[in-house]
Amino acid sequence: MISFVISLVALVLGYFLYGKFVEKVFGPDDRPTPAVAKADGVDYIVLPTWKVFMIQFLNIAGTGPIFGAIMGAKFGPVAYLWIVFGCIFAGAVHDYMCGMLSIRNGGANLPDLVGDYLGGKTQKVMLVFSVLLLMMVGTVFVFSPAEILTQLWEPKAISNLLGHNAFWVTIIFLYYILATMLPVDKIIGRIYPLFAFSLMFMAVALMVVLFVKMPVLPEVWDGLGNRGADTLGFTDPVFPCLFITIACGAISGFHATQSPLMARCVKSERMARPVFYGAMITEGIVALIWATVAMYFFYNQPTPGFELMEAAQTTGAHTSAPSVVNIVCNSWLGIFGGILALLGVVAAPITSGDTAFRSARLIIADFLHFEQHSIRRRLIVCIPMFAAAIALLMWQMADADGFQKIWSWFGWSNQTLSVFTLWTATVYLVQEKKPFWMTLIPALFMTTVCSTFLLISKQAFGLPPVVSYTGSVVVLVIAVAWFFTWLRKNKA
Repeated sequence: MISFVISLVALVLGYFLYGKFVEKVFGPDDRPTPAVAKADGVDYIVLPTWKVFMIQFLNIAGTGPIFGAIMGAKFGPVAYLWIVFGCIFAGAVHDYMCGMLSIRNGGANLPDLVGDYLGGKTQKVMLVFSVLLLMMVGTVFVFSPAEILTQLWEPKAISNLLGHNAFWVTIIFLYYILATMLPVDKIIGRIYPLFAFSLMFMAVALMVVLFVKMPVLPEVWDGLGNRGADTLGFTDPVFPCLFITIACGAISGFHATQSPLMARCVKSERMARPVFYGAMITEGIVALIWATVAMYFFYNQPTPGFELMEAAQTTGAHTSAPSVVNIVCNSWLGIFGGILALLGVVAAPITSGDTAFRSARLIIADFLHFEQHSIRRRLIVCIPMFAAAIALLMWQMADADGFQKIWSWFGWSNQTLSVFTLWTATVYLVQEKKPFWMTLIPALFMTTVCSTFLLISKQAFGLPPVVSYTGSVVVLVIAVAWFFTWLRKNKA
C-alpha cells in the first residue's frame, strides 16, 4: 500500500506542478474560443466548466481505467510506475496539447490537425485510421454491455426470434443513433455528468475500503518483473504489453478523437488545464485505485482476494476484468456497490461508444466539408457510417472470437493513434520555438512500444523476442534520425 500512497500523491502533484509547466509552455490567452466564435447550437456550444470536465472525463474513461488497470495489475507493481509517469508526462500532455491545438484551430478534429503539422499524405492516413478506430470502439462498446445486460434480463420472445443479445444490441444501437444525431447538450450534456460522478464515487469508495483493509501488497521495490508469470500463469512480456494493456490510465490515442468534442464547448482557453490535463490525471487516479484493488485480488498476503470469494473461486472469474469489478464491488460495497458496478461496466462503455460515433461523424463531415447544422446533412454522414458499423457488429456476433480480434487490434491502434498526436504536438512546439522535448520524449517512447508490439505479437508478425526488440531499436534510431534531420532543415 505504500507504493499506492506515493503514486496517488505523485499524480496530484503532477497536475499542480508539471501541468502548470505544460500550460505555461503553450500559453493560453483570452482570444474567443470556437464555442463562442462558431456557436451553432449543435456541436459548438458553451458549457459550464464543471460540465465540460465531467463529459471529457467520461468520454476518455469508459471502462478503460478499470479493465485496463485490472489486466495490467497482473504484471505486478510495475503498473504503478507506468500509470504515474505515463499519465503525468505523456497522457495528460497528449490530451492537453490535442485539446489546445483544436481550440487554436477552430475546433479542428485530429486528422485536420495532423494534416496541418505532418502533411496532407499523413492526414489522409490518419483520416482512415481514426475513423476505423472509432468504428471499432463503437462496435466493441455495443456488444460488451449488451452481453452483460442479457445476463440480467432479456425478452425470450425477441431472443427466440432475433437471437441471443439481439434485444440489448438493438436498444444500445438506437441510443447511439440518437446521441450521435442530437445536439451535444441534449443527451450527452445531461446524463454524462451523472455517470461520471458515479464512476468517480465508486473509485473513491473503493479507495476508502483499501485504506480500511490495508492489505499487504507487492511494492515497487519488491521487483518490476512480470509477477503474474509466477503466480497467475500470465506470461506476456512487460515490455511492450503493459504499455498496450494500460492505455486509458496512462496514455490513449482515443482521447485525441474525444478532446476536440470538448474543445468546441469551452468558453475560455484557461479552462483547458482543468478540463484536458485534469481529466487525464483524474482518470489516472481511477486506474491507480483499480490496479491496487486488482493486486489485492491477485496478490494479497497471505491469501489473494479471489480465494476469499466463493463466486470467483468456483467459476474461475478472477481472470475476467468484468467479473473482478462485479465481485469486488458487491463484496466491498454491498447492494449500492453492485448498482455502481453496473453503471461502471455497462454505462461507461456505452457512453464511450456514442461519443466515438459522434467523433466519426464530425471527422467525416469535416473532410467532406459538410456543415452539420441541418439534420439532413447529419443523416447523409450517419447512414453509411452506421450501416458499416452494423455489418462489423454482425460479423463480430457471428464469429466466436470476433470480439477478441477487434479488441486486440483496437488496443494497438489506440496507442498508435497517440503516436501521431504526440508527433503533431512536437512539430507544433518546434515551429513555435517552444520546449519540444516534453512531447518528443513520449513520442519516441510510444513509437518504440507500438513497433515492438507489432513485431512480437502473435496476432501480427509474431517474431522471436530478440528479433522484435532489435527491430524496435532500429525503428527508434530511424525516428530519432528523421526528427533531427527535419529539425535541422526547419531551423535552416
